[in-house]
Amino acid sequence: MKILFIGDIVGNPGRRAVKVLLPGIVGNYGVDIVIANCENAAGGFGVTRKIVDELYHNEIDILTSGNHIWDKKEISSFIDDYETLVRPANYPEKTAGKGSVVLETRLGISLGVLNLEGRVFMKPLDCPFRVAEREIDALKDKTNIIIVDMHAEATSEKEALGWFLDGRVSAVVGTHTHVQTADERVLPLGTAYITDAGMTGSFDSVLGIRKEVALERFLTLLPNRFDVAKGDVRLQGVLIDIDNRTGKALSIERLSIAMEG
Repeated sequence: MKILFIGDIVGNPGRRAVKVLLPGIVGNYGVDIVIANCENAAGGFGVTRKIVDELYHNEIDILTSGNHIWDKKEISSFIDDYETLVRPANYPEKTAGKGSVVLETRLGISLGVLNLEGRVFMKPLDCPFRVAEREIDALKDKTNIIIVDMHAEATSEKEALGWFLDGRVSAVVGTHTHVQTADERVLPLGTAYITDAGMTGSFDSVLGIRKEVALERFLTLLPNRFDVAKGDVRLQGVLIDIDNRTGKALSIERLSIAMEG
């Protein structure tokens, strides 16, 4: 099974990259399932129902998220309407939404996706390591192919989770920091790993935000409105090949594809 995981989609430029580039990627690489992080898809912060529908319409099968999923207040009113829109599993028990999903693919094979949020330099949520153990035990009853989106700030926390889950899941993919890392590999017990899948949006920017706006905040330390940048749009992510029988990763490959014009 070939799985494409798309790094954080930022604003309209990121959504446009998905619409324009994704069909060609799916066809050229023989992709079976597309997973994408959508927490920045609405103007760089949060996601709306309209945008969720748009992303599903553009060949994405499962949407993961992170701390910014809550930036649009309407999310709590519709997140439960979507079976394959997940938020980090280590939020408190009564939080709207769910942290994992099992989907039967077009190949007739079940795939599990688990979303987690780190705690280093972030909110003091439940321990992602212990929550991962609990969630994976439940998912294993339904499938041996499990992809984990570890949405975290600290490289060390992401890498530690990769080693912690090696051999227990098919892949641990880092998100949140928007900078694609060059450490993709298959760990010794068969788990594909990368610290950050990257970003889908404008690279004439600071993490997808207009350079001028980001610089003003750093230079003045005053709050200002973050506007999404528009130039040099790329789609980044990873392509993971998984053995359908064992659930172990065979390979992981970085992708970074620019839009023309």
